[in-house]
Amino acid sequence: MSQHPANDLTHRLVPSPAGRTHVVEQGSGPLVLLVHGFPESWYSWRHQLPALAAAGYRAAAIDVRGYGRSSRPAAPEAYRMRELVADATAVVHALGERTAVVVGHDWGSAVAANAALIRPDVFRAVAMLSVPYAPRGGPRPSTVFASMGGDDEFYVSYFQEPGRAEAEIEPDVRGWLAGFYAALSADTMPAPGAPLPHFVSPGGTLRDRFPTGGLPAWLNETDLDVFAGEFERTGMSGALARYRTMDRDWEDLAGLDGAPVTQPSLFIGGALDASTTWMADAIGAFPVTLPGLVSSHILEGCGHWLQQERPADTGRILTDWLTALPK
Repeated sequence: MSQHPANDLTHRLVPSPAGRTHVVEQGSGPLVLLVHGFPESWYSWRHQLPALAAAGYRAAAIDVRGYGRSSRPAAPEAYRMRELVADATAVVHALGERTAVVVGHDWGSAVAANAALIRPDVFRAVAMLSVPYAPRGGPRPSTVFASMGGDDEFYVSYFQEPGRAEAEIEPDVRGWLAGFYAALSADTMPAPGAPLPHFVSPGGTLRDRFPTGGLPAWLNETDLDVFAGEFERTGMSGALARYRTMDRDWEDLAGLDGAPVTQPSLFIGGALDASTTWMADAIGAFPVTLPGLVSSHILEGCGHWLQQERPADTGRILTDWLTALPK
């Protein structure tokens, strides 16, 4: 069973530019906003909520718009980065606070970084998990992704065509999620030299390359039921819309080209995560792009889902960093 006292969690729906945002809270003290990635929900922070609460913080995990009990606007442009930052800002204010520390994983890492850039008056520090900060710049994203993989298609390009990934995932949400989580987990990912699960063969699907064994150690059947149950209810289009607005973000955020994040920051990556290895240059550029970086950690033997694969390490690193922040 999941190690968290569910009866200590407070669920609430707060008004936001999305319409409503679902927030799950635990603890009291300085506000720490937790932002999940794809394809997850607030529940990906189930281990950090009690850990942060025990350390004296008010931890608040959201369902990003398009997910779970938060609003799911129909238009893809509603999922632009500026809109997600506006939601995060609205949650801070709806909880009666003026400022917060923001912590994000995967797509949530990008939301957290952009929140720090766009609303430095609200977000006083930023932690990024799995996906390192890389400033806006370079060619249009769709052009970059289309050039990757040779004859194979990169998963981001695959996700960008409306309806296509939905047709693969939605007939068996639970099975697809189990395979996707396993493909990027340290203990179940394909062996070195096997076809990479981030690419689609011509005429194939992503699932063709997923491992077919059991669940990764961090994910039990009950946890999978929680994740799958939400997507079975909502469908996948809201979650996938984030991939379909990347070119729009590139246009919207042109004024932030090359911008550093100057607030106190933290990075945690998994040594076996493609986000860490493929973006090694971004990590190497941190002295320039994250001048406020307090510390950077690569967890050995860890895959992509690090706050679930290594909850104790993640909680310790986060609370040590939070404790050292200026009050």
